[in-house]
This record gives sequence, structure tokens and C-alpha cells, in this order.
Amino acid sequence: MICKVVGSIVSTTKAEKLKGKKLLIVQPLDMNTIEDDGKPLVAIDTVGSGVGEVVLLVSGSSARQTEITNGVPADAAIVGIVDQIEIQGSLTFKKGGS
Repeated sequence: MICKVVGSIVSTTKAEKLKGKKLLIVQPLDMNTIEDDGKPLVAIDTVGSGVGEVVLLVSGSSARQTEITNGVPADAAIVGIVDQIEIQGSLTFKKGGS
């Protein structure tokens, strides 16, 4: 899934396995239009992404397959920062514009 990071969550009281994990709010995007496509959700950041970046998100059991999320109670994880999206020869997104 492709999403845009739109915010962050601070939680001082949480499950032990979530301590030290960076929680971000992501907005799912349509890959063709790069417009909002669904409701925002919370994901654990595994790659050092930040607000405004378009990211690659995995969910379900895949979200627990990184070194950072292994054994962590998570249903969504950011696993990549998107540089560009090309669909059928058409560039729909390029980091930094144009």
C-alpha cells in the first residue's frame, strides 16, 4: 500500500514491546492520482520516514516481519520511502515534484 505520512503519535503508556517504536499516522493514497484513498491509520516506522513523505506500507502478518517489528503487536509497518511510482509507462509520482 502507498501512503503519505501526515502526523505522529506520542504514547507514554503502552505495551512493553512498543516502547522505543516510532508511531506515525499515514493516509492511504491512490497510486494513479496520489489522492487520499481511505481513512488514516497508525503504523510503526521501520525506515526513518517523516511527515510529508510518501511511503510503502505493509499490514497484517507482513508488518511483523522486520527486525524492528518482529514479535511486536503491530498491524501496519512503514517499510520503504517511495522515490517514484510509474504505472504502465506513466510517472504518477516523483519525490520532490515534477
